[in-house]
Amino acid sequence: MAEPQTFRQGYSTPTRWLHWLTALVVLSTIPVGGIMTADDLSRGVQNALYIYHKNIGILIILLVIARLVMRALTPAAPLPASMPAWQKNAAAVSHVMLYLLLIVMAVSGYVRVVAGGFPIESLNAVGMPFLVPRSDDLAETAQWIHATARFVLVGFILLHIGAALQHGLIKKDGVFSRIWPLKRPR
Repeated sequence: MAEPQTFRQGYSTPTRWLHWLTALVVLSTIPVGGIMTADDLSRGVQNALYIYHKNIGILIILLVIARLVMRALTPAAPLPASMPAWQKNAAAVSHVMLYLLLIVMAVSGYVRVVAGGFPIESLNAVGMPFLVPRSDDLAETAQWIHATARFVLVGFILLHIGAALQHGLIKKDGVFSRIWPLKRPR
């Protein structure tokens, strides 16, 4: 059996690092989001987790905006010509869904917190005014959206990780190395 042709063109170094920073930050919020709502936590631990989750949410939206700007300025690294069209389409759809879901999560989290009358410490520190009014109904709707969308987001994250592992460990076709930060783009 012939070795798969290795595809060598990759993303720029800043794009690679921005991807992995976003991934690490997003992945850190998932367990925190689940743990912070547990009934058996001390109030101090619970408060610390809520503060972390809210403020990292602000960082995530800033990272997503930076990634979208970077994507607008520099096109995505091409996929290998040998990749089937359905896989290219699936990759495109999953990337769009990841961006969309990260925005939905950040906006719904922001609306839930602000409409619920809670602070977002990082925004308060820079004097940013609230962009939504105080409203229990709005906060409840945003909380439902946030709680529901997280399952869809986790599903797409798992799909993305699974595809990355398949390309990196099984196919070894160069697709994973396009974004891996420790290899230079070629």
